[in-house]
Amino acid sequence: MPTDTPTLNGLTEIYRHLRRNERPIYVVMPTPFNLMGLDQWVGGLEFVNYFDIFDGRHPRVFLPTQAEPQDFRSMEDVGNYLVDHPEFRERVKGREPGLALFVQFDEKTEELCKEIGLEIALPSNALRNRLDSKIETTRLGNEAGVASAPNIMGEANTFGDLTRLAERAGLGADLVVQTPYGDSGRTTFFIKSQDDWDKFASKMVGQQLKIMKRINHLPGTIEGCATRHGTLVGPVMTDITGFEEITPYKGGWCGNDISPSILPDGVPEKVRDMARKFGDRLYAEGYKGVFCIDFLLDTDTNEVYLGELNPRISGASPPTNLITSTYGGCPMFLFHLLEFMDVDYAIDIEEVQSRWNHYDHWTQLILKQTEDKVELITRAPQSGIWRMESDGEIDFVRPSHNINALGGEDEAFYLRVYGVGEFCYHGADLGCLLARGRMQSDDRELLKRARQWNAAIKGQFKSVPLSANTPIRMPADMTAGKWF
Repeated sequence: MPTDTPTLNGLTEIYRHLRRNERPIYVVMPTPFNLMGLDQWVGGLEFVNYFDIFDGRHPRVFLPTQAEPQDFRSMEDVGNYLVDHPEFRERVKGREPGLALFVQFDEKTEELCKEIGLEIALPSNALRNRLDSKIETTRLGNEAGVASAPNIMGEANTFGDLTRLAERAGLGADLVVQTPYGDSGRTTFFIKSQDDWDKFASKMVGQQLKIMKRINHLPGTIEGCATRHGTLVGPVMTDITGFEEITPYKGGWCGNDISPSILPDGVPEKVRDMARKFGDRLYAEGYKGVFCIDFLLDTDTNEVYLGELNPRISGASPPTNLITSTYGGCPMFLFHLLEFMDVDYAIDIEEVQSRWNHYDHWTQLILKQTEDKVELITRAPQSGIWRMESDGEIDFVRPSHNINALGGEDEAFYLRVYGVGEFCYHGADLGCLLARGRMQSDDRELLKRARQWNAAIKGQFKSVPLSANTPIRMPADMTAGKWF
């Protein structure tokens, strides 16, 4: 703990300290999406990005010159490219040693940052990687008194091995199987027959597996922040998943529904309690700062189960910071920064938490290209505020860097990824849409306005087929196109 600086007492002193901050804080990410708007709260903060999603109009975005197309295979590759870029290194030189923030990073990132005197304001890659395992998450949850859906751990080389493990735990014949690492939408397998096993066996054999009973469930997400004063938690969100007009991936993430009424009475409190317990256990493990956990609501019993852990800044961060600042006075991420800055602080954690437990309806949609084509983009919609007319047509209203600038439910904030001169392809992120109100029903069906917004934004893109001599370097692994 710092001893040579005065303690910040309460939110007013915390706000003043962070707004007056002069130590450089670099948000190194493909786009500003994950921490968008944080620059309004924190002095010395700038975004270091690869995609020019605001067309050069954001005053706190630094874009290193791109001499040639890059063959990125992961989000870690993007961060390493930006940190190692000569223009960024020159920018850092001569300044006070700063802090760096990433969504994903690896050992190479840590080495590059050390070379230029940057401190990564996140738990270490080694710790994050260990905690990221679904097997380790389950163990920590059990120790924290946070239960997972009925499960058993083990390896299975045949369908018979799998069924014997399931029988030992009384899981039945309809199973959900997860491998330790990876996006749950692509590393979760539904197995109830030999044919199901044969289809996915190559992705499961030789790995430690989490084998669960399949339940009728509603998936959701909550972000927390593990601090020295205890764990703070953000709004409870339900997931929007698998709608084929929004994503080409079966079960793929399409966004989040933030609604105080979509879950049964008492369930949001269960979710928040689960996240607090788990966050406190993470802190004891040496992890501090923001994390995201997925939960499963058993719709037959209203029991809440731990899903998986994302030990990082995540796709849930934008709505979390939006809700906590709009309805509670400050974004939750401020407390993440305080954990990594040379300052001590005192807060009434229950009072801060109580400010964040009540909120209105919001939606986040992640729009992906569903067409199986690779083309050159010749027109792309601007990032900013768009308005929808009664006939479903949309118009660009005004530039904005702030989601809070939205008016009524007829408006939405759109953040673009790929622009003119770049390439669209199957599964590529075309952007994120944040809006007031709901876009998913209680029965988990897309509402008409969601379909209209999805179609209208995608309709703003124009692209042309590639010629035989068009130079193009696409990610070898198309999951590298997942920039949120």
